[in-house]
Amino acid sequence: MTLDSFFARLWDDYTAMTPQAQRIHDAFIDAGETIVNDHVAFRTFDRGPITLADLEPHLLALGYTRLEPYDFPAKKLRAYGYLPPDENQPRVFLSELKCDELSTTAQRIIDGLVAQIDPARVATPEVLWAGRLWEAPSFEEYQTLMAESEYAAWLSIIGLRANHFTISINHFRTFDSVEKVLAKVESLGLGINESGGRVKGSPEVLLEQGSTLADRAAFTFAGGQVEEIPTCYYEFARRYHDADGKLYQGFVAASADKIFESTDIRTRGEHHAG
Repeated sequence: MTLDSFFARLWDDYTAMTPQAQRIHDAFIDAGETIVNDHVAFRTFDRGPITLADLEPHLLALGYTRLEPYDFPAKKLRAYGYLPPDENQPRVFLSELKCDELSTTAQRIIDGLVAQIDPARVATPEVLWAGRLWEAPSFEEYQTLMAESEYAAWLSIIGLRANHFTISINHFRTFDSVEKVLAKVESLGLGINESGGRVKGSPEVLLEQGSTLADRAAFTFAGGQVEEIPTCYYEFARRYHDADGKLYQGFVAASADKIFESTDIRTRGEHHAG
């Protein structure tokens, strides 16, 4: 599989789950901008056959190399950033939930989900847009996970897929700042994640980021209960050059910590615009 076909399949799955992404993409194209994908991000559990260590080989086989690790103690996550074989291709951010830091009840729910995974389905890169590899949890189980980890609840019903794509503001001409991009997105009637501020990061840390609030879709939980929940979102990033004149390639944990909250159902009402 080529990287182009890999990202084309990812994008198709992502936009089916995140209609706002295609609207935003098209709006900037119509405004004369060129869309370059800065990075995509994936979420997973550190249990069963879908741990970070299980998924990483798919990225390495596509030519990616590990950049550096990141840790998110408050959200009970660990992650790695990955650099593409060509600088014009997207970076990847892969995180996993440290399940043993959750309650035994939450761990039991997660173990019940990952126990259903067919190992054959995780043997190819297609696993990264496979969606849910288990039967839907009950809404009660979803809420139990939500009480401890929004990330765990999201993953339990959404499954494995690109959690977000990211527009590279460095490649924009008119909308050349995160705030200009966010204002344009708001003009489409879409909400912005304001957790930690509209613009996360700064030129001093060599990366500025912003993001939408996740789209929402109706999901059928075990037992037939239908609930509308957050799905995926679109991110925007501007990178700066370091003292040696090299463009910063990594991620900023303090900013990423707040970007994760783009899917948080508990902050949505507070920040929704349009």
